[in-house]
Amino acid sequence: MKNLEIFKESEKYMPGGVNSAVRAFKGINLNPPIIKSGKGVMITDEDDNEYIDFVLAWGPLLLGHSDEDVVKAIQKISLKAVAFGAPTKLELDMAKFMCTNLDNIEMIRMVNSGTEATMSAIKLARGYTNRNKIVKFAGCYHGHFDGFLVEAGSGVMTGGIPGSLGVPKESIENTLIGIYNNKKQIEELFEKHGNEIAGVIIEPVAGNMGVIKAEDDFMETLRKLCDSYGALLIFDEVMSGFRVDFKGAQSLFKVKPDLVTYAKIMGGGLPCGAYGGRKEIMEKLSPLGGVYQAGTMSGNSIVMAAGLATLNKIKNNLDYYDHIEKMGAKFEEGVLTISKKYNLPVVINRVGGMMTIFFTDLKVVRTYDDVKKCDVEKFNKYFEHMLKNGINIAPSQFEAIFLSAKHEESHIDKFIKTFEEFACNC
Repeated sequence: MKNLEIFKESEKYMPGGVNSAVRAFKGINLNPPIIKSGKGVMITDEDDNEYIDFVLAWGPLLLGHSDEDVVKAIQKISLKAVAFGAPTKLELDMAKFMCTNLDNIEMIRMVNSGTEATMSAIKLARGYTNRNKIVKFAGCYHGHFDGFLVEAGSGVMTGGIPGSLGVPKESIENTLIGIYNNKKQIEELFEKHGNEIAGVIIEPVAGNMGVIKAEDDFMETLRKLCDSYGALLIFDEVMSGFRVDFKGAQSLFKVKPDLVTYAKIMGGGLPCGAYGGRKEIMEKLSPLGGVYQAGTMSGNSIVMAAGLATLNKIKNNLDYYDHIEKMGAKFEEGVLTISKKYNLPVVINRVGGMMTIFFTDLKVVRTYDDVKKCDVEKFNKYFEHMLKNGINIAPSQFEAIFLSAKHEESHIDKFIKTFEEFACNC
């Protein structure tokens, strides 16, 4: 079966023909390629078209597709274990790795996705503080938990959805909306609601309104407010964890979070998540404390094996980050040079190998309001041109481009050449 045939058939059996909304390309008015294989940074669709992949399964594949060591780990464990729903040594190994190698993680619990990690962290913050309200920031996406689906970033922005049907008003009445990188507004929010706020959750490097890094003084303000009012500060590192640095976005700031959530890279490409933090907080979880959370597949053996193989390989090859930074700098310089040459207004926000090209007349993009001023129609034309010429990027102006340890200068050169072909015809 060919791409179009498979997709049309899929629409009969899955809503929109997909299992995650953004895969349907609805904001682009194209049919998505149906991917059948991947190796390194190359993926192939059912029509045998090849693409250089800058999506990397939406971020997890820092080692590229089908890394040999990760595949071997999966094959080895699958011969003796798939799932038990019982404690295993692999769970311990993963927990020790995370607590030993990451800052501010004294205890951790494994779950099955980034959504599960963030919603569990919020529940824990509420249980620890005996408060109900949470603060999230407009443009930050923390999964599809009801309380997060307000001003929720890329998925709802691309689809033109203001929130989500099926979310009762009472599910979001305890969600307060902060403005990213706006100290005055968050101070006013705490002045009004501070004694009711259980926690503040933030992507320290946002990736779901495009890539925007939180400003240092803004993060310091959050920490001071949380300390003053007795709220917990939660870093959502589902996307940035192990990506912007081995120790994640925490390493970019002087601020210490109380809880941190992880997923994506830590699972080596398999469904995985975790949340961790100070021991006194984590011990509020059942069976030690009164905050109940459980999951049949949490700490699944195959996932733990793939994750450990990934994380150990990264730890033993920290020069991967130097390589990714080099490729990212080359990418950024090349795109900006071409944009200037053809008078194409763009802004690039980049943190390591995680970046977004914003099509905008603005000089900087630092807030959600800035993002909403971008030229989505121009992005759509750019996306279509890149895809048709063998470059796979996320189908939304409000997503990130990702680099891996397997991207080489030839891949960056191909991207820049293809981008120039687009720019000269704008």
